[in-house]
Amino acid sequence: MTSHKHPKPEDVAAGSHADPAAAEAVPLAAPDLASLDPLQKLLAEKKELMDTLVRRQADFENYRKRIEKERHQDRHRGAEHLAESLLPVLDAFDRALASQDDPSTADFRKGFELIRRQLWDALVKQGLERVESAGKEFNPHLHHAIERVETAEYPDGVVIEELQPGYLFHGRVLRPAMVRVATQPAHAGKREN
Repeated sequence: MTSHKHPKPEDVAAGSHADPAAAEAVPLAAPDLASLDPLQKLLAEKKELMDTLVRRQADFENYRKRIEKERHQDRHRGAEHLAESLLPVLDAFDRALASQDDPSTADFRKGFELIRRQLWDALVKQGLERVESAGKEFNPHLHHAIERVETAEYPDGVVIEELQPGYLFHGRVLRPAMVRVATQPAHAGKREN
């Protein structure tokens, strides 16, 4: 007794309707796996390519940020070197303005003051700032002590005089201030018992 089976839609799609015996021999899930296997391979390959693309985009973004940071640091270093080389010029202006107070040279003095102010403003725009020292506590990171002066007028460790100004460039010490620092006088005569 052979019964005639009608082909199932899955079998027709797989092309097995020509031989009903062959359709019975092959499990129904096999054509589905065979057709899904290349699809899964393509999906896996797509996922792998997308992961690679995301990693490459992240690597490129990191590279771009690193190059931008290096360029900024190079510009910063260039401005720092220029500011450092202009400090002696600024010091010369300050000494010249401090030494001359003759009324006959008042016009020249105003010109010097104007030029010094323009130079200072240009350096400040680049990130230069002066270290305020006189009357402040001695800080070895900001000050270079030239001399310790015994005095009772100032507390121990306070800067009493600035000999050469110090400067910061974007918060970093470009040149420490040369200063005189107060120290308490040693007692010459100790009480003898």
